[in-house]
Amino acid sequence: MLTEERYTTILAILAERKAITVPELTKLLKTSESTIRRDLTVLHSRGKLHKVYGGATSIDTNYSTDEADVLTKNDLNKESKIAIARLAAKLIGPNDFVYLDAGTTTEWMIDFINVNHATFVTNGMGHAMKLAFKGYTTYIVSGRVKTTTAAIVGSETIENIKKYNFTKGFFGTNCISIKAGFTTPDVSEGAVKNEAILRCEKCYVLADASKFNKIAPITFANLSSATIITDKLKDKKYRDYTNIIEVENHDLHGNV
Repeated sequence: MLTEERYTTILAILAERKAITVPELTKLLKTSESTIRRDLTVLHSRGKLHKVYGGATSIDTNYSTDEADVLTKNDLNKESKIAIARLAAKLIGPNDFVYLDAGTTTEWMIDFINVNHATFVTNGMGHAMKLAFKGYTTYIVSGRVKTTTAAIVGSETIENIKKYNFTKGFFGTNCISIKAGFTTPDVSEGAVKNEAILRCEKCYVLADASKFNKIAPITFANLSSATIITDKLKDKKYRDYTNIIEVENHDLHGNV
């Protein structure tokens, strides 16, 4: 296949799928990863796509390829995050074995957890410290430190999580869409989230209203994999795909 033909094919694939990885393109186009990476660099320089870590996304205002650091994200939609966290914390019961994903909203949860004999596993560095100081039995998974999100990630983390079976798991997400499900910009962090979700009997994704109808490069779970806890659901069609718990409805009716 000639170079310009590859460019056309890559853009056609992105027009349909919106996001794709280098290994996927390598397989589809039957060429080397180095060739695909050069192609993506050229197309990015031409403004035809967004080159991201591990692949590319189409140019679309609903797509998010960037990720703010944890201190910046902590101040974004703070009141909504705290309300979501407070509600989520009520779902933890005595003797639950809980996975707590790294993230600002999941970290806010810890301030409102008030239950006896629960045990926690987390890949959040700050989460582990806060849980331990509250007196909970806490395990932090091993792996590589991702400084921007203060998360532990990598293949070692995934292998570590595989030995656990959680009663409940609480997860953060960068974006949510009906088409792509729950997505994140980082392939390593997405892989850890995916494995942890598979190990949970019940899963909850905590997301304020700003996360909906947006897509990041890496899908880590489909919508049916978890109940979404949000401050306010503006797009009601999401109810056709998964369970939704809204803070405002909980406040009005007094139940989850």
